[in-house]
Amino acid sequence: MDRDGGNWLTGLGFGMLTCNSVLAIYRSKEDAWSVAFVVSAYFALLFLFWCLRLYERTAPNVAQRWKLKVAIWSLSTFLTAIFSYKVAKLMPRPVDLIVWGMAVSVICGGFYAFFIHHDHQ
Repeated sequence: MDRDGGNWLTGLGFGMLTCNSVLAIYRSKEDAWSVAFVVSAYFALLFLFWCLRLYERTAPNVAQRWKLKVAIWSLSTFLTAIFSYKVAKLMPRPVDLIVWGMAVSVICGGFYAFFIHHDHQ
């Protein structure tokens, strides 16, 4: 995709994310924990996409790239944990354990892929 086409599409995506977040906050304005969930997820996603963009633009052997990897993995872990918590809370106990098991496997897999596995290109 060309850069100009990507820019409006990215803006549309962030606009929809913002609109959905505002609507979710409005619908759950009586529940402070739900509002905190939506706000924290929204800002974590924004920061994650910003870090990913910086990571893509940073040269491979720059020290800042390591810090960006840590930030990306941390934000991904945070988002995985809070979404898993919300889903697991609605499920019966056996399914709850499966949800948390999948979350842990994703978090550990991301850690392995980012910090242990070295891609030899």
